[in-house]
Amino acid sequence: MKTKRNIIPVIAVFFGFFIMGFVDVVGIATNYVKIDFNLSNSLANTLPMIVFLWFALFSIPAGILMGKIGRKNTVLISLAITALAMIIPFFIYSFAWVLVAFALLGISNTILQVSLNPLVASMFNKDKTASVLSTGQFIKSISSLSGPIIVGFSALYFENWRFTFLIFSAISLLSVLLLGTSKIDESGNINQQSSFGTVVALLKNRYVLYSFLGIVLIVGLDVGINTSAPQLLMSRAGMEISRAGLGSSVYFIAKTIGTFLGAFLLLKTKPLMFLRVSMVIAMLSFVPLVLGTNMWVILIAIFLIGLTCANVFSILFSLALNRVTDRANEISALMIMGVSGGAVILPLQGVVNDAFGLIASLLVLLACLVLILILTKNLKENA
Repeated sequence: MKTKRNIIPVIAVFFGFFIMGFVDVVGIATNYVKIDFNLSNSLANTLPMIVFLWFALFSIPAGILMGKIGRKNTVLISLAITALAMIIPFFIYSFAWVLVAFALLGISNTILQVSLNPLVASMFNKDKTASVLSTGQFIKSISSLSGPIIVGFSALYFENWRFTFLIFSAISLLSVLLLGTSKIDESGNINQQSSFGTVVALLKNRYVLYSFLGIVLIVGLDVGINTSAPQLLMSRAGMEISRAGLGSSVYFIAKTIGTFLGAFLLLKTKPLMFLRVSMVIAMLSFVPLVLGTNMWVILIAIFLIGLTCANVFSILFSLALNRVTDRANEISALMIMGVSGGAVILPLQGVVNDAFGLIASLLVLLACLVLILILTKNLKENA
């Protein structure tokens, strides 16, 4: 860390990453909401879309807001909105109010991701940024993994799955109190007034542009693997649909392990070199993924891809932050906007799947890895 600080502020900001993982409860909650309100598949699928739509709409406004009120205050606002969003479906349970709650959750999560990453990064030395952000992603992964467990516990113990929202709301309020009472020195953060135009203009910097495009591609890979893994296990390994979801679980567990290992390895390894080696291993892992017909071969390939891609987001984010340190708020807004941009990969993969088959669609994901490697090939460490 730059200076000696009380451990409480450090715990408070990293606690925010746990809250960040609450957005992933939308996946399992959608299944319950669909049954409770007898929704069609197309209508039920609008719920996740409502959540992630806000990454495109609110990322840059959140970055501008940070420049006016500071990072800590912006994080506090996002945590308070999360607490409100989570409590609504518990007390008012109708489809309309679920839509409102999930929209608020998407808005709060967007603001949280934009503001929390630069806040925690500013508390540590520049050369630790990639490791620090990987630690945050590990904590977020733990939260995401605990979501289905909490939903199951609520359904069994309280006989009402919606107690999950009450639990999440209480944890969010605890995070507000913890961070609100913590003293965090933001005097060193130069917050320049910005606009949509000045934020987008940062893409003229190739480090920022390549990092942004890399995040678009790696998020596209995440969504694509999670969608394709069950299909691949069913078509190639003959698994039933009820068991094919194991592919997505293996990928998610691998990413959790990967971020944990990355938090330590990135303290000793140059981030760009780490990224390039990871991309090569991930690309090689596509060989058994595409050609394999045995369940274990496919699952191992999925695991290796998840493991090696786990820290790409953190490395690219830190690369951009460290390149333009005086515009960290705007940089963060751009990088998080890239999360929504990743959704463009999935429709492209779907078109290729319909035209040429599942295996061909996997080559779209392989192309994402190749492009990330090409984008970062000519960049230099700490340049």
